[in-house]
Amino acid sequence: MDIIAEMKKSGIVPVVVMEKSEDAINTAKALLAGGINVMEITLRTEAGLDSIKQVAEGCTDICVGAGTVITLEQCKAAVDAGAKFIVSPGFDYEVVKWCVDNKIVVVPGCVTPTEIMEALKLDLNIVKFFPANVYGGLSAMKALAGPFGGVKFIPTGGVSAKNLKEYLSAPFIHAVGGSWLCEKKDISSGNFERITELSKVASDIAASQSL
Repeated sequence: MDIIAEMKKSGIVPVVVMEKSEDAINTAKALLAGGINVMEITLRTEAGLDSIKQVAEGCTDICVGAGTVITLEQCKAAVDAGAKFIVSPGFDYEVVKWCVDNKIVVVPGCVTPTEIMEALKLDLNIVKFFPANVYGGLSAMKALAGPFGGVKFIPTGGVSAKNLKEYLSAPFIHAVGGSWLCEKKDISSGNFERITELSKVASDIAASQSL
Protein backbone atom coordinates (compact mmCIF):
# COMPACT_ATOMS: atom_id res chain seq x y z
CA MET A 1 0.00 0.00 0.00
CA ASP A 2 1.27 3.46 -0.93
CA ILE A 3 0.44 5.17 2.34
CA ILE A 4 1.21 8.71 1.20
CA ALA A 5 -1.08 8.17 -1.81
CA GLU A 6 -3.84 6.79 0.42
CA MET A 7 -3.62 9.90 2.61
CA LYS A 8 -4.00 12.06 -0.48
CA LYS A 9 -6.89 9.98 -1.78
CA SER A 10 -8.68 10.06 1.58
CA GLY A 11 -8.04 13.76 2.07
CA ILE A 12 -8.47 13.34 5.80
CA VAL A 13 -6.29 11.62 8.37
CA PRO A 14 -8.46 11.27 11.49
CA VAL A 15 -6.57 11.84 14.72
CA VAL A 16 -7.96 9.38 17.24
CA VAL A 17 -7.40 9.33 21.00
CA MET A 18 -8.35 5.95 22.43
CA GLU A 19 -9.19 5.61 26.11
CA LYS A 20 -9.90 1.87 25.81
CA SER A 21 -8.33 -0.42 23.24
CA GLU A 22 -11.48 -2.54 23.05
CA ASP A 23 -13.15 0.36 21.21
CA ALA A 24 -10.44 0.56 18.55
CA ILE A 25 -11.82 -1.85 15.97
CA ASN A 26 -15.34 -0.44 16.17
CA THR A 27 -13.90 3.04 15.66
CA ALA A 28 -11.90 1.88 12.65
CA LYS A 29 -14.96 0.18 11.14
CA ALA A 30 -17.02 3.33 11.68
CA LEU A 31 -14.44 5.35 9.73
CA LEU A 32 -14.41 2.76 6.94
CA ALA A 33 -18.19 2.87 6.72
CA GLY A 34 -17.90 6.60 6.20
CA GLY A 35 -15.41 6.23 3.37
CA ILE A 36 -12.14 6.86 5.23
CA ASN A 37 -9.47 4.15 5.28
CA VAL A 38 -6.68 5.92 7.16
CA MET A 39 -6.48 6.61 10.88
CA GLU A 40 -3.84 8.00 13.21
CA ILE A 41 -4.09 6.64 16.76
CA THR A 42 -2.19 8.87 19.15
CA LEU A 43 0.11 7.72 21.91
CA ARG A 44 -1.38 10.25 24.32
CA THR A 45 -3.02 7.50 26.35
CA GLU A 46 -1.91 4.15 27.74
CA ALA A 47 -4.38 2.48 25.38
CA GLY A 48 -2.67 3.88 22.29
CA LEU A 49 -0.24 1.08 21.50
CA ASP A 50 -2.69 -1.74 22.13
CA SER A 51 -5.31 0.11 20.06
CA ILE A 52 -2.89 0.24 17.13
CA LYS A 53 -2.26 -3.49 17.55
CA GLN A 54 -5.97 -4.26 17.65
CA VAL A 55 -6.67 -2.36 14.43
CA ALA A 56 -3.57 -3.62 12.62
CA GLU A 57 -4.56 -7.22 13.32
CA GLY A 58 -8.35 -7.01 13.35
CA CYS A 59 -9.26 -4.41 10.74
CA THR A 60 -6.78 -4.77 7.90
CA ASP A 61 -8.82 -2.67 5.46
CA ILE A 62 -7.73 0.48 7.28
CA CYS A 63 -4.22 1.91 7.27
CA VAL A 64 -3.40 2.61 10.90
CA GLY A 65 -0.55 4.79 12.06
CA ALA A 66 0.74 6.24 15.31
CA GLY A 67 0.50 9.88 16.25
CA THR A 68 2.04 12.04 18.97
CA VAL A 69 5.27 10.06 18.60
CA ILE A 70 7.88 12.00 20.54
CA THR A 71 10.69 9.54 21.24
CA LEU A 72 12.49 6.84 19.28
CA GLU A 73 11.36 4.28 21.86
CA GLN A 74 7.72 5.19 21.18
CA CYS A 75 8.38 5.03 17.46
CA LYS A 76 9.82 1.53 17.59
CA ALA A 77 7.06 0.30 19.90
CA ALA A 78 4.40 1.69 17.56
CA VAL A 79 5.93 -0.03 14.53
CA ASP A 80 6.18 -3.27 16.50
CA ALA A 81 2.47 -2.90 17.33
CA GLY A 82 1.64 -2.65 13.63
CA ALA A 83 1.70 1.07 12.85
CA LYS A 84 2.15 1.64 9.12
CA PHE A 85 3.17 5.26 9.51
CA ILE A 86 4.49 7.63 12.18
CA VAL A 87 3.34 11.18 12.87
CA SER A 88 5.19 13.51 15.23
CA PRO A 89 4.05 16.89 16.56
CA GLY A 90 7.53 18.29 15.88
CA PHE A 91 10.73 17.41 14.05
CA ASP A 92 12.97 14.95 15.89
CA TYR A 93 16.00 13.94 13.83
CA GLU A 94 16.48 10.61 15.61
CA VAL A 95 12.88 9.51 15.01
CA VAL A 96 12.78 10.69 11.40
CA LYS A 97 16.17 9.18 10.49
CA TRP A 98 15.22 5.81 11.97
CA CYS A 99 11.97 5.78 10.00
CA VAL A 100 13.72 6.73 6.77
CA ASP A 101 16.41 4.09 7.30
CA ASN A 102 13.76 1.45 7.99
CA LYS A 103 11.45 2.52 5.17
CA ILE A 104 8.65 3.58 7.54
CA VAL A 105 6.49 6.45 6.35
CA VAL A 106 6.99 9.39 8.70
CA VAL A 107 5.26 12.77 8.79
CA PRO A 108 7.10 15.10 11.18
CA GLY A 109 5.73 18.40 12.41
CA CYS A 110 7.41 21.32 10.63
CA VAL A 111 6.21 24.91 10.99
CA THR A 112 9.41 26.86 10.31
CA PRO A 113 11.71 27.10 7.29
CA THR A 114 14.52 25.52 9.32
CA GLU A 115 12.41 22.48 10.20
CA ILE A 116 11.28 22.07 6.60
CA MET A 117 14.89 22.23 5.41
CA GLU A 118 15.81 19.50 7.89
CA ALA A 119 12.99 17.34 6.52
CA LEU A 120 14.15 17.94 2.94
CA LYS A 121 17.65 16.81 3.85
CA LEU A 122 16.12 13.42 4.62
CA ASP A 123 14.12 13.41 1.36
CA LEU A 124 10.77 14.12 3.01
CA ASN A 125 8.37 16.42 1.21
CA ILE A 126 5.17 15.74 3.18
CA VAL A 127 5.15 17.38 6.62
CA LYS A 128 2.65 18.03 9.38
CA PHE A 129 1.75 21.62 10.21
CA PHE A 130 0.66 21.73 13.86
CA PRO A 131 -1.11 23.47 15.45
CA ALA A 132 -2.25 25.03 12.19
CA ASN A 133 -4.62 27.55 13.74
CA VAL A 134 -1.88 28.86 16.03
CA TYR A 135 0.90 29.09 13.46
CA GLY A 136 -1.01 31.04 10.83
CA GLY A 137 -3.12 28.44 9.04
CA LEU A 138 -3.43 28.60 5.27
CA SER A 139 -1.71 31.98 4.95
CA ALA A 140 1.40 30.68 6.73
CA MET A 141 1.53 27.51 4.64
CA LYS A 142 1.03 29.52 1.46
CA ALA A 143 4.00 31.70 2.39
CA LEU A 144 6.14 28.64 3.14
CA ALA A 145 5.10 27.02 -0.12
CA GLY A 146 6.83 29.87 -1.96
CA PRO A 147 10.44 28.87 -1.23
CA PHE A 148 9.49 25.23 -0.68
CA GLY A 149 7.37 24.54 -3.73
CA GLY A 150 7.84 20.78 -3.59
CA VAL A 151 6.63 20.49 -0.01
CA LYS A 152 3.03 19.57 0.84
CA PHE A 153 1.43 20.03 4.24
CA ILE A 154 -0.93 18.02 6.44
CA PRO A 155 -2.36 20.70 8.73
CA THR A 156 -3.83 19.66 12.06
CA GLY A 157 -5.38 21.88 14.70
CA GLY A 158 -8.37 24.09 13.95
CA VAL A 159 -9.49 22.08 10.93
CA SER A 160 -13.16 21.06 10.87
CA ALA A 161 -15.98 20.27 8.49
CA LYS A 162 -16.64 24.03 8.26
CA ASN A 163 -13.27 24.90 6.72
CA LEU A 164 -12.28 21.51 5.27
CA LYS A 165 -13.12 22.50 1.69
CA GLU A 166 -11.05 25.67 1.99
CA TYR A 167 -8.05 23.73 3.24
CA LEU A 168 -8.27 20.92 0.69
CA SER A 169 -8.64 23.34 -2.21
CA ALA A 170 -5.19 24.81 -1.53
CA PRO A 171 -2.55 23.33 -3.89
CA PHE A 172 0.03 22.98 -1.12
CA ILE A 173 -2.20 20.79 1.06
CA HIS A 174 -1.67 17.02 0.81
CA ALA A 175 -4.41 16.09 3.29
CA VAL A 176 -5.71 17.37 6.61
CA GLY A 177 -5.60 15.88 10.08
CA GLY A 178 -8.33 16.31 12.62
CA SER A 179 -9.99 14.94 15.70
CA TRP A 180 -13.52 16.16 14.98
CA LEU A 181 -14.47 12.89 13.26
CA CYS A 182 -13.73 10.73 16.31
CA GLU A 183 -14.52 12.67 19.43
CA LYS A 184 -13.74 10.90 22.67
CA LYS A 185 -17.30 11.26 23.90
CA ASP A 186 -18.65 9.43 20.85
CA ILE A 187 -16.12 6.62 21.19
CA SER A 188 -16.68 6.16 24.93
CA SER A 189 -20.46 6.17 24.56
CA GLY A 190 -20.40 3.75 21.64
CA ASN A 191 -21.89 6.30 19.26
CA PHE A 192 -20.06 4.89 16.25
CA GLU A 193 -22.92 5.86 13.94
CA ARG A 194 -22.02 9.48 14.61
CA ILE A 195 -18.42 8.82 13.58
CA THR A 196 -19.63 7.24 10.34
CA GLU A 197 -21.97 10.16 9.69
CA LEU A 198 -19.21 12.75 10.19
CA SER A 199 -16.82 10.69 8.08
CA LYS A 200 -19.28 10.54 5.19
CA VAL A 201 -19.67 14.31 5.23
CA ALA A 202 -15.91 14.81 5.30
CA SER A 203 -15.17 12.21 2.62
CA ASP A 204 -17.82 13.74 0.34
CA ILE A 205 -16.15 17.14 0.72
CA ALA A 206 -12.75 15.61 0.01
CA ALA A 207 -14.06 13.77 -3.05
CA SER A 208 -15.52 17.01 -4.44
CA GLN A 209 -12.08 18.61 -4.29
CA SER A 210 -10.37 15.80 -6.17
CA LEU A 211 -12.68 15.94 -9.20
